[in-house]
Amino acid sequence: MRPLRYSINVTLDGCVHHEAGVAPDEESMRHWTAEMARADALLFGRVTYEMMQSAWRRPATGIWPDWMDEWEVPFAENIDRAKKHVVSSTLTEVDWNAELVRGDLERAVWELKDEPGEGLWVGGVTLPLALADMGLIDEFEFLVQPVIAGHGPTLLAGLRERIQLELVDRHDFRSGAIALRYRPVSAV
Repeated sequence: MRPLRYSINVTLDGCVHHEAGVAPDEESMRHWTAEMARADALLFGRVTYEMMQSAWRRPATGIWPDWMDEWEVPFAENIDRAKKHVVSSTLTEVDWNAELVRGDLERAVWELKDEPGEGLWVGGVTLPLALADMGLIDEFEFLVQPVIAGHGPTLLAGLRERIQLELVDRHDFRSGAIALRYRPVSAV
């Protein structure tokens, strides 16, 4: 069974807004590229899908935009070609190598996990909360940014039950950020 991994940037005070942390640097982009490469497919809610598509979809010209640094290109190429599953009750169609996930979310995710492969990767805020409440996330990775945001959406706000985690990996970045990887104790 493929594991479902949740990864997100988070500030020291728990904010998960995508602009609240430190801007990505070459080291963190290498990390995210490697993490995404561990997955056979990505699982996004509508908001995250649309945000990622607007930033990382290869332009029709085939040439990456001028704002993109050379060290961002491997991440862009990886996410652009990745298989994507989009959970949405409002979208009627998706593209960008994606398919819609509708109906019973828990059943649909179990079916995705049951497919052969190395793993699924989920990002975002709302969808991971629902998946965590269902006990479907096998691994949590938080890239803790050395920032106190003081506002914004917080990590897994509204979780119904506490999830006990075990630290399985840690990586310190030159920027002061720390990647912490955990697994639920019950899944160990």
